[in-house]
Amino acid sequence: MSVLETRGGSAPAPAPQAAPERPPRRRPASRWLVPMAPAVVLLAVFFAGPVVWSVLLSFTDASLTGSAAAQTSFVGLDNFVALAQDPAVWNAVVLTVVFVVGSAVVGQNGLGLSLALMLRGRGTLVRSLVTLPVMAAYVVPEIVAAFVWYAFLNPEGTLNTALGGLGLPGQSWLFTVPILAVVLANIWRGTAFSMLIYLAALSQVPADVDEQAQIDGASGWARLRFVTIPMIRRAIGTNLVLVTLQTLQVFTLIFVMTAGGPGDKSETLPLLMYEQAFQYAALGYGTAIALVLLAVGAVFSLGYIRAIGKEEI
Repeated sequence: MSVLETRGGSAPAPAPQAAPERPPRRRPASRWLVPMAPAVVLLAVFFAGPVVWSVLLSFTDASLTGSAAAQTSFVGLDNFVALAQDPAVWNAVVLTVVFVVGSAVVGQNGLGLSLALMLRGRGTLVRSLVTLPVMAAYVVPEIVAAFVWYAFLNPEGTLNTALGGLGLPGQSWLFTVPILAVVLANIWRGTAFSMLIYLAALSQVPADVDEQAQIDGASGWARLRFVTIPMIRRAIGTNLVLVTLQTLQVFTLIFVMTAGGPGDKSETLPLLMYEQAFQYAALGYGTAIALVLLAVGAVFSLGYIRAIGKEEI
């Protein structure tokens, strides 16, 4: 007889044993592979496929006409060596950078932010009066916008007519300052996109933060620099990347207004690529220029990431 039984007690019941844990059930791969298959196929066919094909084509002497069209051969780095020695390519790179910085980084981005700040807290009437004409320029097709600005800057166009009415001399703007002309046209057409992004970003900035800074004596510029800008850094980075990539691929606007001329004074990389690939039939060389354009876009994007902060984009 145990001690507990002699004292009138009872033996404690044995503790229940915990059930063994079951390993987590693994879902079969088919449950996510099957739904993703159509998207993967579409990306491979319409995105990755053309990119890979373009890279391969840039290492060949492919042509639209002649013997190279019938029998394309691998030429290695010959196209890229020719690019490095071609003054037209370096001129196009410089003009592309000028066009992107002038019309996207400074123009669309700066003007879009300025308009968004001006419309912040305004009434519906003021917002409509400003937003409607800006959006009207954005929804106009690119070729229509090009013809509008061609007519505006033509020697007998609206601008020279207005200057003549003021007693000021006019000039052939598309001939004397072609790159400035296309920069202004692209700013006019694309500012609405930046404005909409910044209007959405500013609507998420708490009003009491700005009011508190104003009570503390911060000027308008100080509030913009140390309060507003840091709180919309993510929107700034996103907008810069998007408008830069959009501007790098602008072709129709410049082609209709100046066709890259006079000479090569407004010939950016997309126009040079078109000229080499389709006018001179050097498809391999033109594709190599396209990769240079891709590299320029990558440099801009990496610059934005370093300037704004990778964690903010």
